[in-house]
Amino acid sequence: MIKLYHLPNLITLSRMALVPVFILVLEAQDYVLALTIFVVAGLSDGLDGFIAKRYNLATRLGAILDPMADKILLVSTYVMLAVLDHLPFWLVLTVGFRDLLIIGGYLIYTSLVGEVNVRPTYLSKCNTVLQIVLVIIILIQEAALLPLQLIVDYGIYAVLVTTVASGLHYLWICTKRYPEATSRSDQYQD
Repeated sequence: MIKLYHLPNLITLSRMALVPVFILVLEAQDYVLALTIFVVAGLSDGLDGFIAKRYNLATRLGAILDPMADKILLVSTYVMLAVLDHLPFWLVLTVGFRDLLIIGGYLIYTSLVGEVNVRPTYLSKCNTVLQIVLVIIILIQEAALLPLQLIVDYGIYAVLVTTVASGLHYLWICTKRYPEATSRSDQYQD
């Protein structure tokens, strides 16, 4: 029997399970179905968060799974869109490198200083929104055969700029906080 407190995490896991299906649909170039799956995944992201907050069902596991599901979906989408020649490889490389920089920085920082509460910055949220909008525009363009290439081109450069800017912003935040955190941790050592 499924308990209510598992519902947000089950929705998140369902979103993760959609990723291979989405990749196969994209590979088959069924852009209408791909757009539908991408929108359903996005709605499920909002739904699991709403349920977790509204009914006080947030868990540590959910806090890990939710952003992981988002990253898996976005990175997989960007890779497939590059394979299908809808996105330049250098953009996928930039987006992927930024994510690795953030994850690697977090792991290094926590191993040197200790646990840290990481929240997405405004710039990072803007970058994520632009990444999602770019995917949707590309899928709409391909599904409906609309001439949206100029918007796609502008979207590519908007994602590039916000990706680089948010990556540098995280790096700046980390380097600014590191000396403060290490001086505080030195105070507690014998």
